[in-house]
Amino acid sequence: MPLQKTHCYTNASGQDVWHFILSNAAGTRAGISNYGALITSFVVIDKNRMANDIVLGFDHVEDYSSPAYLATYPYFGCVVGRTANRIKNARFELEGKEYAVTANFGKHQLHGGKEGFDKKVWEITGSGEFPNPWVEMKYLSPDGEEGYPGNLSTWIRFELTEENELSYTLTARTDQTTAVNLTHHGYFNLNNGQGDIKDYELKIYGSHILEQDDDLCTTGAVTPVKDTEFDFRSFVRIGERLEQVPEFDKSFVVDKNNDPAGLALMAEARCAASGLLLQVYATDPIVHFYTGKWIPEITGKNNTTYGAFSGFCLETQLHPNAINIPHFPSMVLRPGEEYKSKTMYKIIS
Repeated sequence: MPLQKTHCYTNASGQDVWHFILSNAAGTRAGISNYGALITSFVVIDKNRMANDIVLGFDHVEDYSSPAYLATYPYFGCVVGRTANRIKNARFELEGKEYAVTANFGKHQLHGGKEGFDKKVWEITGSGEFPNPWVEMKYLSPDGEEGYPGNLSTWIRFELTEENELSYTLTARTDQTTAVNLTHHGYFNLNNGQGDIKDYELKIYGSHILEQDDDLCTTGAVTPVKDTEFDFRSFVRIGERLEQVPEFDKSFVVDKNNDPAGLALMAEARCAASGLLLQVYATDPIVHFYTGKWIPEITGKNNTTYGAFSGFCLETQLHPNAINIPHFPSMVLRPGEEYKSKTMYKIIS
């Protein structure tokens, strides 16, 4: 069946948590849950004709909200919002009024605050099998949540095609002027979760990066990658660059070359062991590359032990902290406007 739905549990607030499996004729399967709008699995058939689950996570949806996991929380496979990445000093000004949002990264805010969209149970609004298996869900973030103004309604639609393309489309509307910058925080390991990502080769279609301060907040400066360790414009082994710097946690400005659907190729990663190539397409201007240095030692799927560099993230988004940097493209959403972005992960084996 292209679409399967399973009830996982009912939480203490009486909300039902579900798990969906989207599948295609090639044997590709994507696991989706309405807890945190999770991508729990993305299973493809690799060059060895083996089923290869290319995202980090857990065997059971319940494990994503366990106290042990939340205590060392690396945001496996979830949507983050209202704003991805960091808001400097956990403050911003909108229409002459200053807002203080929840600080959860020192004095700054990271990924929407202490209980962002990643820890919410989303309302299932639809699912189907045509033209491809899909599921859609909604979260209403109330006015004042984590300090943000306005009631923000956000929808996400996941879809899996016969071409091994897993996409998600995010849409949001507000009743007050607010800040929005959403992304999906999946960790990829193209070798069925085994080993680290240092032997993978990466290419990023961006010739500039956003400068960061010592707390990883963007400063407003945009600098070229040429002749630096951030130059991934041609395929390069990740481990080679990690010999120059301890980690990557950096936003790249993509040199857009849109196809007719508005999607641009943002980045590609390939793994020789599995023969898999991952391509990331998006409508957003930024891809944030994170090498997973701070993944805690934790037991994931199939009793696999994860740790530093077990997976990498390619988070597509708007310019982080743009709400505090006027010359950056805006992340302000006003009543009557619609926020919309689409990201697609394509696997070639």
